[in-house]
Amino acid sequence: MSGARTSSGRAGAGESAPRRQSRSLVALGYTKPQTYEELRAVLSSGTVHFPKRLRQVAIFLWQHPSDVALGTIAQVADQAGVQPSTLVRFAQIFGYAGFSDFQTLFKDHMKGSWPEGRQQGGQEPAKEPNANLHFLAGMVGASQASLSRIGSGFDTDRFETMVDLLAGAELIYVIGSKRAFPVTTYVSLTLSQQGVRNVLVDNVGSTAFDQVGCISQRDAVLAVSFSPYNSITPDLVAVAHERGAHIVTITDSTFSPLVKLSDAWLEVVEQDFAGFRSLAASLAVGMALVHGVVARRAG
Repeated sequence: MSGARTSSGRAGAGESAPRRQSRSLVALGYTKPQTYEELRAVLSSGTVHFPKRLRQVAIFLWQHPSDVALGTIAQVADQAGVQPSTLVRFAQIFGYAGFSDFQTLFKDHMKGSWPEGRQQGGQEPAKEPNANLHFLAGMVGASQASLSRIGSGFDTDRFETMVDLLAGAELIYVIGSKRAFPVTTYVSLTLSQQGVRNVLVDNVGSTAFDQVGCISQRDAVLAVSFSPYNSITPDLVAVAHERGAHIVTITDSTFSPLVKLSDAWLEVVEQDFAGFRSLAASLAVGMALVHGVVARRAG
């Protein structure tokens, strides 16, 4: 899967931006996607550039195909944080008359695959008598759905490449902020407990760029970042990239700015419940990387 060089564009660009995008797809020789896999291939090609709101839609569709398959246009728009008309515009870019026709791609995809979490969108679990227990059940369901995605589409070859790059590094820099910070903190701690030298870039005292100041081509970076990608992480990884360090990344879509900077990356999409998002899958993949690095060095 190649890195997607996307452009945020300007919000509120009106109808001109979608029309320009539509013409660019035709110029690039794209035909109307007939399957969900064909749509993903176009989105991940690195040649499609969306304005801000349409890019927001693309990220949501990439991460939550089952929500798109099962929801109404109003539900999908609400979850994606856009207006229903934006979904229609997105569908029309790819040659569909409207969102309902475009949604067929996702429905057909879900028919042929294991559901990516039956308790999504408007399909919350049956309510418990106690509101706190209801929330707990929802978070457990979200964690289970996140973990199930790993089993159904895990890229083993890419994972092994990441292990090789980390295991061969003189020093591993672990970078992540905001929601990703609990993941990187635990990864760093576990690496240290296993005797693997590493630096947790925690940005305490706004010193993040100083913390990566001595990184070299003998080192490697393990970066973790999730949408909406508005953290300091891409800037720090760019510094490491410029200095020749190997970059491996855990992120949640091909639209992540870290993808084009990475030697290898894994897609890990976490499910949310009531506005709270699980970290179960990210932590599991992080621990697997630690285990792989320790085993590779011992071997």
